[in-house]
Amino acid sequence: MHNNFLIALFVFLISLSQYSCVSNIKSKRIIVASSGKIESLDPARASTLKSLQLLSSLGDTLYELNSEGELIPELAAGMPIFSKDKLQIIINLKKNVLFHDGTLFNSNAIKFSFDRFKRIGTMNYILGNKIKSIETPSEYSVIINLNKPSSSVNGLLTSINLTPISPTYYKDYSDKFLNDKFVGTGKYILKRFSNEIQIIDPNLNYWSDKPNNEGISFIGYSNSSSLFGALKSKQIDVLLSNSIDDIQRNNLNLLSNNKEIKEGMSPATEISFISLRTNSYPLNNLNVRLAIAKSLNRDFISEKVSYGLRQPSRSLVPPIYKKNKKELWPKYDPLEAKVLLQKEGYCNGNVLDFPLTYRSNVPADKLIALSWQEQIKNILNECINIKLNGVESTTIYKNLSLGIYTAVILDWTGAYSDPEAYLTPLLSCSEIDGKNCIKGESVYSGSFWGSNTVEDLFLDSENLNGKERLAKLIEIEKIASESIPYIPIWISSQKAWSQNEISKPIFNGAGIISMSDLKFINE
Repeated sequence: MHNNFLIALFVFLISLSQYSCVSNIKSKRIIVASSGKIESLDPARASTLKSLQLLSSLGDTLYELNSEGELIPELAAGMPIFSKDKLQIIINLKKNVLFHDGTLFNSNAIKFSFDRFKRIGTMNYILGNKIKSIETPSEYSVIINLNKPSSSVNGLLTSINLTPISPTYYKDYSDKFLNDKFVGTGKYILKRFSNEIQIIDPNLNYWSDKPNNEGISFIGYSNSSSLFGALKSKQIDVLLSNSIDDIQRNNLNLLSNNKEIKEGMSPATEISFISLRTNSYPLNNLNVRLAIAKSLNRDFISEKVSYGLRQPSRSLVPPIYKKNKKELWPKYDPLEAKVLLQKEGYCNGNVLDFPLTYRSNVPADKLIALSWQEQIKNILNECINIKLNGVESTTIYKNLSLGIYTAVILDWTGAYSDPEAYLTPLLSCSEIDGKNCIKGESVYSGSFWGSNTVEDLFLDSENLNGKERLAKLIEIEKIASESIPYIPIWISSQKAWSQNEISKPIFNGAGIISMSDLKFINE
């Protein structure tokens, strides 16, 4: 309550500051609100959509992907040039670009940023073992040497986590994180940072088009009701949908239909799923995992929790990246679930205790868990007993790789627009013992599942392009769907709502809003 009062006071003071003592002209600073906190603004550590949203305003990438998946040069001066053996990428860089601290952007900055991420980056899958070394043959030319040909390198060149940072400013942080500062080349400069409030101002020395507003104030609210009330009472200009209650999401949808507010929507790129710990009892049994997967009624959960606004999904890869809507993972079939459990000695007086952890600060997670629990009680009560456990999300993320959660509800949005950005972080493994992952990405996602066949297919896909590559990646998902280290639940679009006097929020293909395009209208 105290926290909400302070935030409301801050918003009020910001509102007052929108009137200058010298002039009656209204400021074009825009207040953007969402739930939750930002723990880090270090691109080597940032992983939440909220932190990546802010980073994309403060930094630039070498390239961007348009809605058709085509590379568009940003800090690069042209398209990447590949050597004949595909082991070298030459990238020429734009000149006369400055970092926020005045340091000149050049090839040395690219090398520094990439090498630093390689050493300390937490999103290891982005680089994997792709990059061997970076050369700087001239001030505005960089050579990326690859360990092997890679058809997924486009995604790497567009990742916000690899946004160049100032070598001067970060010289004492080349081997450690700098969480509360950021110095890049982007359209905005960071003026203030705390976990709850971040203020960014236009970069007056920006190399390209300047923002349409006089800055953004990001405010984090502790709960969904406060957020919804702040938009309704016009305390805030824009509301991001991260973790907002689905009942309020539905109400906002109705308000936008009635033209009382504006709604912007991204392509459906966020997947929600349950990670199953496959390396210990009881989920080291494939039949048990299959039975649990077949006990989940996605249509029921979508209607009950999201009012049908989220699309039930039996896939880990969004349709937009697969070019089809084919779904591979097990369908809802409670009768078959019971047969499988009976085969493993459950039911008939022996009930399977199934601990399910959900993120207590993500409203939809709790409702998914409660709906599933209610469903199981109605149809499989004599076979499964779901025991619920709510844990704050940051605690869950820290503990996932320790293997302390039997099953946990999570979501994921790929760091770049490609099926690999969904499959690699969930399914890849660098050290496998039988079917168990000892070291690798599936450890960090809490499933501990590994497959040598999948690893071989990942390697094969790197040498392919287009439809052939896509077929290999779909084959990877098919193998995983037969082993069930995860249970996909639904796929969501990111949404944002603005007051009618603010322009409609526009998302890019990666689900990020262009903050610089937000502006006051009807003035």
